[in-house]
Amino acid sequence: MNSLKTVLLLGLLSGILLFGGEALGGARGLEYGLMLAIGMNFFSYFFSDKIALMSYSAQSVTPEEAPEIYGRLAPIVQRLTQKMGLPMPKLWLIPEDSPNAFATGRNTQHASVAVTEGILRLMSDRELEGVLAHELGHVLHRDILISSVAATIASAITFLSRMAFFFGGSRDDREDRGSAAGGVLMMILAPIAAMLIQMAILRTREFDADAASAKYIGSPDGLISALGKLETGVQRVPMEDASPATAHMFILNPFRGGLFRMFSTHPSTEERIARLQQMRHSGLVSL
Repeated sequence: MNSLKTVLLLGLLSGILLFGGEALGGARGLEYGLMLAIGMNFFSYFFSDKIALMSYSAQSVTPEEAPEIYGRLAPIVQRLTQKMGLPMPKLWLIPEDSPNAFATGRNTQHASVAVTEGILRLMSDRELEGVLAHELGHVLHRDILISSVAATIASAITFLSRMAFFFGGSRDDREDRGSAAGGVLMMILAPIAAMLIQMAILRTREFDADAASAKYIGSPDGLISALGKLETGVQRVPMEDASPATAHMFILNPFRGGLFRMFSTHPSTEERIARLQQMRHSGLVSL
């Protein structure tokens, strides 16, 4: 099912780039849009995870480069991957005070889990286990590729909208260069489309990853406590440099509020905690 979603996402990306290219540049723009679509499809499949990690200046966590952090994270992740039947992912540290984490990669053999410095300071090992199990739940459900591709789509749409803003109104030759109306349309609708795509495809996956965390740990309590701390921590120290195109990848929306909260790709923390508490009471967390 997730493979089908990925194909549909890549097809949607192609359609958006072709439409945007024609709107901005007519027949010639359509050709450029086609070339861009082919390139974006290739890079979004093979390199979207690397782009996401680079955009947050993530640093590799290994026994040689970060022995203390590796010594804390690796035993937890190894224990969880053995329970889930997953290969050991690469571990990364984001030099950011805001507490958060995300998983990325194109499949279970090429997965990465990144945590911020802020979450390591904020969380106990029990709470950190809940967070890491949540992220490994995304790996287990194979929705990390969908997440990475969606980020690429959102970035592409946003880029097209900016191009429309700067160049859409200055085109005169309708046959070869497109129309000003098409540029204005892209400028207005593209950012909205990017957020709606992310919301429609990604919101429910957080509940599934939360459930996987509770199941494989054997209790939802660590994640419940972690989510409460994350909500407070992000409100106090939002990730100001985070990109809206990649916000959906994090365990919690990295922005403080405002418009980003209105179009949040995440369900509310209160609803997530309520569902985890319901799992505890119904006895659905035992392996």
